[in-house]
Amino acid sequence: MKTTIKSLAASLALAASFAPGAYAGGAPDMHMHDHHMMPELMRSNVDYALPKVSLMREDGKAVSLINEMNDDGRPVILTFIYTTCTSICPIISQTLSQLQSELGSERDKVHMMSISIDPEQDTPARLRQYAKKYGAGPEWQHYTGSVAASIATQRAFDVYRGDKMNHNPVTLLRAAPGKSWLRIDGFATADDLLREYRKLEEGE
Repeated sequence: MKTTIKSLAASLALAASFAPGAYAGGAPDMHMHDHHMMPELMRSNVDYALPKVSLMREDGKAVSLINEMNDDGRPVILTFIYTTCTSICPIISQTLSQLQSELGSERDKVHMMSISIDPEQDTPARLRQYAKKYGAGPEWQHYTGSVAASIATQRAFDVYRGDKMNHNPVTLLRAAPGKSWLRIDGFATADDLLREYRKLEEGE
């Protein structure tokens, strides 16, 4: 049975309700500090300089991040994930899966990108399995690479937190190469992202 966003969010809320010291006589949940409840979305427009790094796509091809984001001129929707994450990443990835469905025949007009923040574990093969799990179509690609390339990319988009367990839910949207990015901090829904994507299309 597929896990829904509501059930994931409920689990997240339940986990967040426990204090870090509440594990009497037991081992702490290693993902506890991975749970960040951000009830309100924070939107900001930001200019980011893309790093000159090479990443590895889930199909095993080495690619330039700059070329992947700029060459075809499509709007980009960018997220950062890792495949063993049990809280934030499943929600983000399920949201993008739903967004694909809502875009329908327009889905090939946008480039969705998910970049791993755990490249040592997230091989292209693992990313292929992860992409399949969420029904990623050809417009939604997943990337890994060297640790240095991953960190450089995270720093460039101001999402690097030093430890994968400390990452926050962030989604970034850009209308076209050279344009500013819309940064959304928090758990944006598929409807939120579709609405923001429409605004980008209209040049708002």
